[in-house]
Amino acid sequence: MINVENIGNWAGLVWNALNDAQKALSLKDLRKVTKLKVNEMHCALGWLAKEGKLNFAEGKDDIEVSLC
Repeated sequence: MINVENIGNWAGLVWNALNDAQKALSLKDLRKVTKLKVNEMHCALGWLAKEGKLNFAEGKDDIEVSLC
């Protein structure tokens, strides 16, 4: 279910995955690590982007995300 509490939890999963990786991850790899569905990932990324915690870059085949 999509609600603010779940989105915050998903954002935590994404943040922790990026923090543990200590490098940029593609959206595909980030989904593998977090096991989030596409819509859950998008909600989490939006949350963290709004808070100014993410950097985005166009990779070869996918968008790459890293912590600021």
